[in-house]
Amino acid sequence: MRQFIADKASRLLEQLHRVEWVGPLVVRLVFGYFWLETGIAKVHNLDGFTQRFVGWGVPFPAFSAGLSAWTELVGGLLIMLGLFTRLVCIPMLINMAVAVTLVVSANLMSFDDYVEADEIVYSLIFFWLLISGPGKASLDTWVARVLGIRTASGNASIPRLSLYTAAD
Repeated sequence: MRQFIADKASRLLEQLHRVEWVGPLVVRLVFGYFWLETGIAKVHNLDGFTQRFVGWGVPFPAFSAGLSAWTELVGGLLIMLGLFTRLVCIPMLINMAVAVTLVVSANLMSFDDYVEADEIVYSLIFFWLLISGPGKASLDTWVARVLGIRTASGNASIPRLSLYTAAD
């Protein structure tokens, strides 16, 4: 019975390993779209967004609101594409750190409140993307392959996603 369970579990894990690239892709597409959409909304109503920054006491509210809105819009798009993913996570994390520090923390009274805050969850996803990267199905992986950049995960051995034949 033990061997039966081990065999079934091994087979299932092998199947999941073959499609592990789907996880980062889905997270990037959904999470990136969320930020693209919020960024577009803020850019289209920049005056209203700036007034919120004034109300929160954010320094240089017009500049800060514009920077935040465009960071979300461009960052969301790049995350969806998987292009400059690790790099773009840095300003996105800074954006979240500013939001938590200047806005959200006023309403958080306990550790549980911090853990449950959306901005903390967003920060964790950005941190995961920063450390783990965008995954195999990304422009970052394609660019690395084209440029011959070797990554720790061995992306050089990934089959080409191009018009080249196997003989190339």
